[in-house]
Amino acid sequence: MDKQIKNIFWDFDGVILDSQKIRIYGFREIFKEYDKRLVDKLIEYHINNGGLSRFNKITYFFNDILGEEISKEKVENYADEFSKIMRKELTNKEYLINDSLTFIQNNYKKYNFHILSGSEENELKFLCDTLEISKYFLSIHGSPTPKVILMQNLLNSQQYNPNECVMIGDSIHDYNAAKANNVDFYGYNNIQLKDVSKVYVVSFY
Repeated sequence: MDKQIKNIFWDFDGVILDSQKIRIYGFREIFKEYDKRLVDKLIEYHINNGGLSRFNKITYFFNDILGEEISKEKVENYADEFSKIMRKELTNKEYLINDSLTFIQNNYKKYNFHILSGSEENELKFLCDTLEISKYFLSIHGSPTPKVILMQNLLNSQQYNPNECVMIGDSIHDYNAAKANNVDFYGYNNIQLKDVSKVYVVSFY
């Protein structure tokens, strides 16, 4: 880690928690009444757009795949159903990524750690509490607020110097949020991000 870095912003899914299979299962469950081939298109969009919220993906499924309008209320209803599945399935500590978690456990007193995630915020905090990792982070932030705004708000509220911050993530949306806020980006768990990362983290050790 660069010497000037004091504040580290962590993505959650794919960086701290290996949740991909469960997220895919969740989308298939909430849309099980729809044509599997259409849901497959949503799953492809989900995989290619890590970092985007479920609110975005549910809206995309209706607007772009089904060609239908969907109300904000209906999006929230589907998101609630999705969250119920996540709260049930993702509380197993076996899904924690040991490489990043060990670094977090060993360094949370050295740096200011915050989570900035595309996961729904209340669910995210519930999972962190249940997995007993909340204590390592000064704050935990999630959707529906876009990550770029979450980061902007955090920089302002904490009066952090962007030059002393880094975002660690596994998606291009993490990179875009960091770039928009003049924060360096460290890619992790996604080799496709190597070219856009100031540092690509193969392993923290």
